[in-house]
Amino acid sequence: MRKFVIGVFSFATILIILSGCTNSAMQDTEGTTANGEEVTEGSSGEVNSESSEDSIKIGALHPFSGVYATLGNDLSDGMKLYLDSVDWTAGGKTIELIEEDSEADPQNSLRRLRKLMDQDNIDILTGVVSTAVAYAIRDELDANQLPFLTSHAGGDDLTRSERSDYIWRSSFSSWQVGNAMGEWAYENIGDKMFIAAADYAFGREVSASFKDAYTEAGGEIIGEVYPPLENNDYASYLTTIADADADGVYAFFAGSDAVRFVQQFHEYGLHENFELLGSGWLVSEDLRESIGEAAEGVYAASFWDYNLENEENIAFREAYEEAYDRRPTIEALEGYDATRILVETIEELNGDVSDPDKVIEVMSQVTFDSPRGPFSFDTDTHHVIQNMYILETIMDGERTENSMIETIENVQDPGE
Repeated sequence: MRKFVIGVFSFATILIILSGCTNSAMQDTEGTTANGEEVTEGSSGEVNSESSEDSIKIGALHPFSGVYATLGNDLSDGMKLYLDSVDWTAGGKTIELIEEDSEADPQNSLRRLRKLMDQDNIDILTGVVSTAVAYAIRDELDANQLPFLTSHAGGDDLTRSERSDYIWRSSFSSWQVGNAMGEWAYENIGDKMFIAAADYAFGREVSASFKDAYTEAGGEIIGEVYPPLENNDYASYLTTIADADADGVYAFFAGSDAVRFVQQFHEYGLHENFELLGSGWLVSEDLRESIGEAAEGVYAASFWDYNLENEENIAFREAYEEAYDRRPTIEALEGYDATRILVETIEELNGDVSDPDKVIEVMSQVTFDSPRGPFSFDTDTHHVIQNMYILETIMDGERTENSMIETIENVQDPGE
């Protein structure tokens, strides 16, 4: 590995590095460096430059710009929170976090990955929000035997037809998110359901998994609509749903799409005749304030929620709010857990991550009590085994909160 880390620097900065500055710290888009120094905007990573014998380089592909920028920033903040808790060290070595902006773009991400491998000489990769990005970099990772722990992207094929010995996932799969609510919806909502989901790969995968579980339990899908991403007006789709003979609507939307769909579902009066249920992103921690009272009564399935009352989650919430003065999101939890997995792996290897097969072997055995609940890997599928929670959004004073009403334990992706 090289002695210095080169990111998006000015020419003058490169000259300083080449002149022998051994303690410089690369700067990130926000936060502090590993040395505790404030950073400036526009650079690519957060590192503490040390000799290769004394440091381990973790690369992270996060979207810091574009539609998923908020998710990328939350993942990054969760990672840094955990690294702060271990003083940026593991296995007797300093941890260097080198972050690159994926822009949620497959081709740009492939270029950024090659930069991380060829210039920065990273030892391990994590991050990635977009499933399209994860698929785009898959072959490069596999060919270079670079251990990759994806901390968000949920596309099923990543741990199925695109499975690699060097790719593992600590977040979720489309199947876990959709399947978890199928049987519950049949038993608790009714035997006829309408599906509405954003028209892209993940929205389609989640909906298909819900449909399979719901119909297997005995339910019937009355109809389906798939509005485009970043849709502003759901009137025509809601009119179609309003005429359906269904007990509820299963919806998969996220971000601003979720805000608009839930609000318009309420504005058009569909909440009076249909129960609304879906994934946790429909009423996620960072959206409910924008959605307002229209979120009340929505049911959602998620692998984590702010209001989970376990010792680890309470400690995580307190630490995150003290560090960032805001509530954590599910993406912040994903970054926090992924970093813990990597740190525990490095500790078990006493800082020697030179053999990627040993890194993977040790990582596959990591298990702990997470803020989300018990965490472990399925060593066959390389996928997380975790609890899924059925949540109901309720009014709590003047704001909405998610309340857990059921736990589905040890949900394990079938990997096929």
